[in-house]
Amino acid sequence: MKVLIVYDSVHGNTEQIAQAMGKSLNNEMDVKVVRGNEVKTDHLTGLNLLIVGSPTHGGRFTESIQTFFKDKELSIKNINIAAFDTRTLSTGIVGAIEKVFGRAAVRIADVLKRKGGILLIQPEGFVVEGIKGPLKEGELERAETWVKILVEKAKSFA
Repeated sequence: MKVLIVYDSVHGNTEQIAQAMGKSLNNEMDVKVVRGNEVKTDHLTGLNLLIVGSPTHGGRFTESIQTFFKDKELSIKNINIAAFDTRTLSTGIVGAIEKVFGRAAVRIADVLKRKGGILLIQPEGFVVEGIKGPLKEGELERAETWVKILVEKAKSFA
């Protein structure tokens, strides 16, 4: 099985999640973990599962992920997909903004579905303590578990 994990990271938290996912699968299959602005067409060739993640900023994903989506050669029709983000559990004005504008993972999943991808699992959020981090304790382990569940679902659709 060929898996591509595409991410962007501002403070390193989303990168940690993406790398943890990739490491947890590396011995079992062909896995690549790549920043959104570094994805090449051959990364998508023969792909069985595409996972895309970004930090949430004002309810949106980052510019690097937007650029990845705008790539004219991005062909994911009938490819299994999943989306994740990193987010704070903010209160006050930041929390209010997030309630109004939502989370990046949901928006990522929507774009992937519009491009023909098959969403296997609901978008997932991993919690960051504060704007810059660190990740909440246990989030890396939760990411490893989440991606293994996701891969099992992808295998059943293969």
